[in-house]
Amino acid sequence: MPTPASAIEPRDIMVVLGTRPEIVKLAGIVRLLGDTATIVHTGQHYDGNLSEIFLTELGLPEPAVHLGIGGERRGIQIGLAVERLDRLFTDRRPDAVVVQGDTNTVLAAAIAANACGVPLVHVEAGLRSHDRRMPEEHNRVVADHLADLLLAPTEVNRSNLLAEGIGERITVTGNTVVEAVHELLPPRTEREALLHRFDVESSEFVLSTFHRPENVDDPDVLATILQQLGRLPLPVVLPLHPRTTASIHAHGLGALLDPLRVVEPIGYRAFLSLGAEAALLISDSGGIQEEVSVYKRPLIVVRRSTERPEVLGTFAERVLPGPKIGDLAHTWLEDLDALHGRLADIPSPYGDGTASKRSVAAIEELLAGPLRTGP
Repeated sequence: MPTPASAIEPRDIMVVLGTRPEIVKLAGIVRLLGDTATIVHTGQHYDGNLSEIFLTELGLPEPAVHLGIGGERRGIQIGLAVERLDRLFTDRRPDAVVVQGDTNTVLAAAIAANACGVPLVHVEAGLRSHDRRMPEEHNRVVADHLADLLLAPTEVNRSNLLAEGIGERITVTGNTVVEAVHELLPPRTEREALLHRFDVESSEFVLSTFHRPENVDDPDVLATILQQLGRLPLPVVLPLHPRTTASIHAHGLGALLDPLRVVEPIGYRAFLSLGAEAALLISDSGGIQEEVSVYKRPLIVVRRSTERPEVLGTFAERVLPGPKIGDLAHTWLEDLDALHGRLADIPSPYGDGTASKRSVAAIEELLAGPLRTGP
């Protein structure tokens, strides 16, 4: 059990985030750090439905610093964030910088912290897709090799780091998504009201999301995915990511949305509610691969690769864009009750819901030891 942050020598720990998943997965750590935490929002996700609504739902304070890097190409985003974070870290000299995951924000904060000689903590370290075509793979690898403390969710992640020569800086914590889902998944009565709002019945609809460049930037791939969703025998609720919306409009694919229940991006509690009540999910999201293992629903992962192999063969199956999406969905739907029953008895591979406490304890241990004083 970590010592409450208020009982520790006053610290300035900068928690740098910029996207919805980072907000969700860092919320528990921020709350445990208390007044020692300073939230810095890069603005990588600048749509209110992907940012502000999640801060509010998770009970987090307004970020102390906004960097405003959204809407730029990857290289420009990273460059702007490195420059602005370098200035911030130089002026404030925080005791540590905490980042999560594999976003452009993470890469920029890792570079800036390293340049300024500030200890870097990487939450969700050690994930590997072994697919260098993914920008996220480059981001997470660089962050791991620059980090002073690597908080690995699973032993698989720890093994990945050991294989790359990273050893003594690793702590296996579980994944903070487990406690986020347990905390924020609404009770059944609230979920029933949401189903009524979307005009669907429990276990009689599919929930889907897509946003990764490999699926939404190529018009042929995106058209294939939308066609497969439109042919399913159940209603498909599709919250549209801004990137996906822009691609659909740019390539004239709007007619493929007609068979689908298209909605704006929704809050985390609402999305968890729909996920927990869906017959199955179809997505390219990394976070959803973890979340389904907590609320026990099957997921079709439409991607070339995944950095979360722990759920494959149980809660998730990976397929490429094409007929296999529909084929697998139909197979699952043929005996859905039995599938749901099997998944209900399988524990999540991502821990027992204490990842934030373990993470804060490891951060406190890092700060209690000798720290770097310069780059």
